[in-house]
Amino acid sequence: MAVRLSDSEIADLIAEEKVLPSDYRQKVKLNPKHGHSERELEMTGVKGNEFALILRQSSYNHLDFSIILTWLPPNSSTRFRLRRYNGKSHEHTNKLESDRFYDFHIHQATERYQQTGLREDSFAEATSRYQDLGSALQCVIQDCGFHIPGNETLDLFNQGGAS
Repeated sequence: MAVRLSDSEIADLIAEEKVLPSDYRQKVKLNPKHGHSERELEMTGVKGNEFALILRQSSYNHLDFSIILTWLPPNSSTRFRLRRYNGKSHEHTNKLESDRFYDFHIHQATERYQQTGLREDSFAEATSRYQDLGSALQCVIQDCGFHIPGNETLDLFNQGGAS
């Protein structure tokens, strides 16, 4: 059975504090795969919820990337996509609103899209808050309840972080 969440439950999961491990810079370094690089970082929120941060970057187009915050419901093996920060590599259409754009964009899980049978994170809004994978990760950390050990800087990719 698929998990369905209300907008309030989604907001609570996003806001739940997620403490990054002290070696998070090493853990977000991307590993090469077939045509792209990726990395996954799993963590437990302060309320006990299990989350994963998935980073992907195309090997051919630096604007083709995605950072996904997922939640793993208890007693399930299917992840629920809470947020997805995408690069400017494709056109996006919000099917229920019939609006279309080609820009950097942030997908968010919504109750409304789940109720219509679409993917939970099908709705997206264009953004000018980031321009690459590194600045998108900064936005994810700022937006999604992450706590950085020792109040370190968010400039992950310019200080020996992911490449």
